[in-house]
Amino acid sequence: MAGIYLHIPFCKQACSYCNFYFLTRDQLRQPFVDALIEEIKSYRDKPFSAQKIRTIYFGGGTPSLLTSAQLSDILTVLDDVFDVESDETTIEMNPDDVSKEYLHQLKNLGFTRVSMGVQSFDPDLLSFMNRAHTKDEAVRALELIRETGFSSFTADLIYGNPGQSLQALEKDIDRLLSFDPPHISAYSLTIEPKTRLGKQVELGRIQPPEDDTVEAHFTLVQDKLRMAGLQRYEVSNFSKPGKEAVHNSNYWKHVNYLGLGPSAHSLLWNKNGARRWRNRPDIKPYLEKNWDSLQDEVEDLTLTTLAEERLMLGLRTVSGITTEELSGKYGYKLNDRQRDWLRIQEERNCVFMQKIDNEQSELRLTEKGLKLADYIVLELISRGEN
Repeated sequence: MAGIYLHIPFCKQACSYCNFYFLTRDQLRQPFVDALIEEIKSYRDKPFSAQKIRTIYFGGGTPSLLTSAQLSDILTVLDDVFDVESDETTIEMNPDDVSKEYLHQLKNLGFTRVSMGVQSFDPDLLSFMNRAHTKDEAVRALELIRETGFSSFTADLIYGNPGQSLQALEKDIDRLLSFDPPHISAYSLTIEPKTRLGKQVELGRIQPPEDDTVEAHFTLVQDKLRMAGLQRYEVSNFSKPGKEAVHNSNYWKHVNYLGLGPSAHSLLWNKNGARRWRNRPDIKPYLEKNWDSLQDEVEDLTLTTLAEERLMLGLRTVSGITTEELSGKYGYKLNDRQRDWLRIQEERNCVFMQKIDNEQSELRLTEKGLKLADYIVLELISRGEN
């Protein structure tokens, strides 16, 4: 099976923290949709067209800037070119684009899940992030989603903002939980280079919060969401049972995925491992529809590289990974140095290891270990044979 990701590179304005590829030129939306449809058609009778497509994800950018007619045209050609049996069809939205009519149109088109970029209800923080929506628009959008009857939706929340108090964060969390969301993605504010926020930090105009402050923020997020019945299933993702994000979870499991649109990434398994590539983040060649020259950053990934990546991705999830999957799918076995390292982390209550049988074990990080996931995984991989 496989998933399809479509990057819709349009935004009303640039958020201060965002380093994704985007455009603000409204007049290019229809030419982009026309080019996207042609790119989809270019995959007819190629390897992805023979795979069963189980998830579709419209991301960006701001996909909700497209009209329902444009989305319908895209979905129609996807269904024509690929073997689509989608278990989950998601669209990212910004609160200022939401209306009851638009949400009903999305449901009629077959969208089953909405991802709402709320980030905060605090007017000062929304201004700091340079978000296009207001607090009232965020509240109204969540009310409409609930009224429309989307059984699966998620909202994004950003914590660890400069000057943000625990009290202010708790107010944001409580307001979001009042809409009973089945899923929340909570991200610590990341300072990315070449963003407006990154430049402000570089110039010393903004001071990022200390690590212990960010940790206190995360602990509050985790505790409040747990009490509301949303369990952490990945470092930044929380859901009610059965409401986990299928598309994103498949990324972490190395399920094949096809990226469409400028800057979108793809992964396709082959007999030697897998190939990964990216579409160039440039609208000009994309609109010229020269698909042969569109791909860049092409990587041929060995099974060892994939195994190490799977370790990193798997250990960021609560379910972890089994040594059976590592050996069976990737031909990868933990060596004595790695097992010794894991035993040390187990004694420190960072790692949980449980034998399945004499040869296979389940491996996952504890709550304490998830806070140190990047460090633990890097140290584990560095002790590999190579």
